[in-house]
Amino acid sequence: MITKHEQILNHIEQLPIGTKISVRLIAKDMNVSEGTAYRAIKEAENMGYVSTIERVGTIRIERKKKENIEKLTFAEVVNIVDGQVLGGRSGLHKTLNKFVIGAMKLEAMMRYTEKGSLLIVGNRVKAQEQALNAGAAILITGGFDTTDHVKHLADQNELPVISCSYDTFTVAAMINRAIYDQLIKKEIIIIDDIYTPFEQTHLLREGDTIQQWYDLNNQTKHSRYPVINHQQRIIGMVTSKDIIGKPNHLKIEKVMTKNPISVQTTTSLAAAAHTMVWQGIELLPVVNDQNIFQGVITRQDVIKGLQSNQRQPQIGETIDDIVQKQLHYEVDSSWFTSEVTPQLTNHLGSLSYGVFASFVTEACNQVLKQQKTGDMVIENMSIYYMKPVQIGSHLTIIPQILEFGRKFAKVDVQIMSNDELAGKALVMTQFINR
Repeated sequence: MITKHEQILNHIEQLPIGTKISVRLIAKDMNVSEGTAYRAIKEAENMGYVSTIERVGTIRIERKKKENIEKLTFAEVVNIVDGQVLGGRSGLHKTLNKFVIGAMKLEAMMRYTEKGSLLIVGNRVKAQEQALNAGAAILITGGFDTTDHVKHLADQNELPVISCSYDTFTVAAMINRAIYDQLIKKEIIIIDDIYTPFEQTHLLREGDTIQQWYDLNNQTKHSRYPVINHQQRIIGMVTSKDIIGKPNHLKIEKVMTKNPISVQTTTSLAAAAHTMVWQGIELLPVVNDQNIFQGVITRQDVIKGLQSNQRQPQIGETIDDIVQKQLHYEVDSSWFTSEVTPQLTNHLGSLSYGVFASFVTEACNQVLKQQKTGDMVIENMSIYYMKPVQIGSHLTIIPQILEFGRKFAKVDVQIMSNDELAGKALVMTQFINR
């Protein structure tokens, strides 16, 4: 039987793109309490069906594909620039393909203005009109208003006209920063990208017996299966260790591990990898916010995902990416060298504590890869000495492997700055093996 929560989600999914949604309206249309409506709307937001934007409200949006995550909607632009929507509100859900700064003659400006773009311009009414006719949205800087004709044209074409108080340079920088942040997010692999979905998962159900475990084992050759109830919620995990020596007629729920560790589709691959290594787990059930079973992720899936991530081009650079690029391996000495650039410092002009930890992590990662193929997860890091290292200093990172085993390693890392000791750290790592 379908629940009220699922009915609301289905209703929201069927609404036209751009429809404005409110808790009160959903509660009235679906004859449910406002609390139930609110929880369903939040779930729809997590699933990517709606977006809640300040000064705009909650609107039905087109679910973004992974490859298009770097593109912003006009509704998100309103939020980024603290803007006010003057017209074309029904087009806020549309995607911004590029932005154009209108700092040239009208004819030249129109050569760059195309459908799906955002023209950043001042109070130039002619430019605004022509951009809307070309299929572009408008962002008016300096806090200016526009004419009723432009507003009517925006409503007619379903293209937003946004006004904000910032100058053109500040607005362009803010939008560029937002796109850059989205590019970084694009490179982060989450469970939703790699897990095996419910339809392709071999599982057992509440009420099944150990005999059915054997039947499934003969069919699939797998040794561990998730157990779900009639509501499709995960209630346990059963492995070969659990059923050894037990009679075949015994119910699975009598021998399974109850309340197993699970991950959500929005969990990052790194977090899942750490859980698997730390808990010694080969297979994790994947659930949604309502604990409804969605599928499984195996250790092999995690390893493949990590290897795939290493081959991805880093379009949006994080601090770790910068550290990795600046770290140079000295073959003769087996040391690493780098330089303290402005991006790696704190407000006092000294090497940031977080960047120091990144240097230690990356040096350990690279030196261990020379000894063992596979991926590592840091279990513990102790930085027991660190002194200020000023901008422009030359760094020498010296990792020394103290212990090395099949599943773990212990590494001592010493960082020198201009031939003086600048920091020391001890790192414990575990390996993700097949």
